[in-house]
Amino acid sequence: MSELKNDRLLRALARQPVDVTPVWIMRQAGRYLPEYRATREKAGDFLTLCTTPELACEVTLQPVDRYPLDAAILFSDILTIPDAMGLGLYFVEGEGPRFECPVRTQRDVAALTIPDPETELRYVIDTVRLVTHALHGRVPLIGFAGSPWTLATYMVEGGSTRDFNRVKGLMFEQPRLLHTLLETLADAVTQYLNAQINAGVQAVMLFDTWGGVLTPRDYESFSLDYMARIVAGLTREAAGRRVPVILFTKNGGQWLEAMAASGCDALGIDWTTDLGQARQRVGQQVALQGNLDPAALYASPARIREEVDTVLASYGEGSGLVFNLGHGISPNVDPEHVAALVDAAHVLSVKYHVE
Repeated sequence: MSELKNDRLLRALARQPVDVTPVWIMRQAGRYLPEYRATREKAGDFLTLCTTPELACEVTLQPVDRYPLDAAILFSDILTIPDAMGLGLYFVEGEGPRFECPVRTQRDVAALTIPDPETELRYVIDTVRLVTHALHGRVPLIGFAGSPWTLATYMVEGGSTRDFNRVKGLMFEQPRLLHTLLETLADAVTQYLNAQINAGVQAVMLFDTWGGVLTPRDYESFSLDYMARIVAGLTREAAGRRVPVILFTKNGGQWLEAMAASGCDALGIDWTTDLGQARQRVGQQVALQGNLDPAALYASPARIREEVDTVLASYGEGSGLVFNLGHGISPNVDPEHVAALVDAAHVLSVKYHVE
């Protein structure tokens, strides 16, 4: 593996000194980039783009070729695991993901098998290898997976949902069955992330997109406990470096203390939580990542700069912050506005890292 030329991200996640605050952007490889749209058109559809390692590698590299970002993130989808379980993933334009075979009964859950990352998910692991080789140590590569709860919501609902009636109905009526499903998914995610680490990713992130729809009691039992189980099962050192784990629950600001106790290295924070207050609450336990409102990128570059400054000031002096959006970038954002964000994060953060 090549010597890492820019290790700001890994240093910040370990709360070690950095010269400037590192920055990367959730969904940084996406439809707002004209080069991404061209590659997507070449692929023909989203699933082909995800499952063709050469094309997935190409789009993973596009944002780090265009901007001075401090990390690349693997281009993939959180639903690769349920797709590899044979549920028949497909995408409906304007509606999002759907499954031909939802998981709703004891028989459905019992029929699930954990996919082997080197066979059923080989295309993802091959993409990691291609990207790692192409980056040649320029910046770290972040791998990721969906949390068991988030994956279960799609599997039980059969796709995207606004009300979560089916999965919550299962949770209240047949909690043991849902726990069995979550246990299977936790094992699958652990194996999947470890395969990504083995193939070359230098940090991993768990996306718990839908943990925030749960009550505090149910969040701990049906979401956080399984993420903690995954964290405990991950390979934490590779190529002579610690492999940090970032845990992100959208709308999870009320549970930061419990999340920080999960064994992770960093917490992703969305824009509904004040970064300074989050830092006070978690203390020295974990680093933080976030948390600019993605809608700020619709404003002028000058206004974006002001908002970046506000986020940096809210965190304050010292390391332990990775600058990011509070969720994914929107598809119709001007690429020049992203350039303004990255530049502002680097330039304006210098004063917070003076020894």
